[in-house]
Parts: sequence; structure tokens; C-alpha cells
Amino acid sequence: MNASTTAARAPGFRYYDLLVGGMVAVLLCSNLIGPAKVCTFTLPLLGALTFGAGNLFFPISYIFDDVLTEVYGYSRARRAIWAGFGGLAFASVMTVVIIGMTPSPDEPFNQQLQPALEVVFGASWRIMLASMVAYWIGDFANSWVMAKMKLWTNGRWLWTRTIGSTIVGEGLDSITFYPIAFAGIWSGQTMLKVIAFNWTMKVLVEIVLTPVTYAVIGFLKRREGVDIYDEHTHFTPFSLRDEGEQRPLQP
Repeated sequence: MNASTTAARAPGFRYYDLLVGGMVAVLLCSNLIGPAKVCTFTLPLLGALTFGAGNLFFPISYIFDDVLTEVYGYSRARRAIWAGFGGLAFASVMTVVIIGMTPSPDEPFNQQLQPALEVVFGASWRIMLASMVAYWIGDFANSWVMAKMKLWTNGRWLWTRTIGSTIVGEGLDSITFYPIAFAGIWSGQTMLKVIAFNWTMKVLVEIVLTPVTYAVIGFLKRREGVDIYDEHTHFTPFSLRDEGEQRPLQP
């Protein structure tokens, strides 16, 4: 049976749409709310650690990507990634338009609100562009590695796929985002330190949440009754076609 026939006969999924919505929500919140605040934690031996609050939650979007790829296959994860990219693009355009509109002088609160909106949401066009490009590259790389490693391992050793794909995806995300956003503003040494720290932190979040990822994937595979392998999938990001071959669930 070929991939297109398998996809066409696949049953309706009960949780796929909810996962896509959750992924887009986490992505939007971590990109719009997270960058507005810089936090400092003091840890034993390591001392004070300073980072953007969004970096604490952004890796959750990669966990959604892992779950979608592992349970539903690369092609359906691809649709979710494009949904997230569309959400980011719309949010960026909406932010620019709303901040750029002239506030009404008849509303006294606007005199306080407008400067606050500009501080919190008034990111430069470079940061907006960097966020979208880095997300697109990083998430597609994450999903590609996840799907390919599932074939290489014949579905075993899930933890190697979730962590390995995150190392690649988050790494590409970081080395894409910071140069686009801050080249010419930060020194090269500062940029390398920030990239290394944020990359490490995001991978650690993935590692810590590995038991949760295992539980969610196991639940979804049992409830959906599917286990998708991308043996005949075309791994181009520029498609919305459903592909992937369904196999019996492993005991």
C-alpha cells in the first residue's frame, strides 16, 4: 500500500487539532510576552543566571513538534509548523499596525497605554523577522530529524529522537535568530555567549520534560490507534499533503 493510500484511509484524529492549537498558543505567547522581561535566577555553584523569560517556555513548542511528528508523522507536523508561522506573521503585522495607529486624544488612559505598548510589543523589524525565520528553520529541522531518527531506530529509543532533534532544531534556531536580530549591535563574543547559554538552557528543558513527553506520546498513540513512519514521505517543507505509513502499535 503506498503512502497516499495509507494517508487517505487513516482515521480521523481526535487530538490533532488540539495539539496544533496548543503549539501555536505557546509559540505566540513565548514570542510576544516572553521577550518583554529579563529574569535572573541565582543557583548554587553557578551563581546568577540572566535570560529572557520567553526562553523558559519556548522549548515547549518544540515538545509539541516532537509529539506531533512522533504520533502523526512529519507531514502533519509540517502543517502545524506552517500554522505557527502564519500565526507569528499575523501577530507581527497586527503589532506594527496597532502600535503605529494614532491614539485618541479623548481617552486619557491612552497617554499611559501607548508608551507601555511600544516598550512591551514594539520590537524592531529585525527581531520580528529573526523570530519568524529562526522558528521556521529550527522547527522544520527538529521535525525532520525526529522523523528520520524514527526510521533509523525502527521506532525504538524515543529519548534519542526527542533530545537529538531538539539539539539540532534549537541550535539552528539560536544561530539564526541572534545574528539576524543583533548583528552590528552586540559584539561577536557576547553573541556567542548568549547563543551557547540559550541553546543549552532550551535543551535542558527538553531533557527535564522527557518523562512528560513519553507519557503524552504513549497516551496519544493508544487513543488515536496510530503509529506513523515516514518511509515514503517527501520531506519538502513546501507542501501540505498528508503522507506517512501507518504501522501496528508496538506492544
